[in-house]
Amino acid sequence: VLIEILDVEDAVGVKVAEIVEGVVDAGGVFVARGKEDLLVTKNLVSGESVYGEKRISVEGQDGIKTEYRVWNPFRSKLAAGILGGVDDIYIAPGKKVLYLGAASGTTVSHVADIVGPEGIVYAVEFSHRSGRDLINVAKKRTNVIPIIEDARHPQKYRMLMNMVDVIFADVAQPDQARIIALNAHHFLKNNGNIVISIKANCIDSTVEAATVFAREEDI
Repeated sequence: VLIEILDVEDAVGVKVAEIVEGVVDAGGVFVARGKEDLLVTKNLVSGESVYGEKRISVEGQDGIKTEYRVWNPFRSKLAAGILGGVDDIYIAPGKKVLYLGAASGTTVSHVADIVGPEGIVYAVEFSHRSGRDLINVAKKRTNVIPIIEDARHPQKYRMLMNMVDVIFADVAQPDQARIIALNAHHFLKNNGNIVISIKANCIDSTVEAATVFAREEDI
């Protein structure tokens, strides 16, 4: 659904693209159309990049500028999934999201953009090294709650959590489905949704990827 088309200008005032809202049914994700299309999210913290990504500034008819951040599909499985044709990521403005396998917070920062100030992203990461970067992301994106814990033990962080609308999982572990089920049992609302990034080789490298995908769906 194309809701609105706006001219886009970069920081030096050169017209580069158009913004089209409604790329994904869930909302909150945009495409900047120009010589090449770019997936973008509305920057929750205007003037700030998280990982050196480009930013696009748009001035509306009311004279108010809105800034968008380019979402690189080569650095985010979720962005790649959207561009690959995923119909609905279930992550939308105002949603509460549990993100398992948050790493340094690259994709988490875009999810925070999507859910906006009314939403929350509970970002779980086991690695303390990546967790330091994740905490730095959360210092400016106050709708991100960093949790440096093992997602296999959701009881350890249950006091930090509320029930969530969506679980996004990118933990790349052989028991990923079990980890997701444990967290869903504790935190997923009735009729909530789960989005899984499956890295077949991390689960079972001895069989075809399609077999692994089917097995994970069954679990």
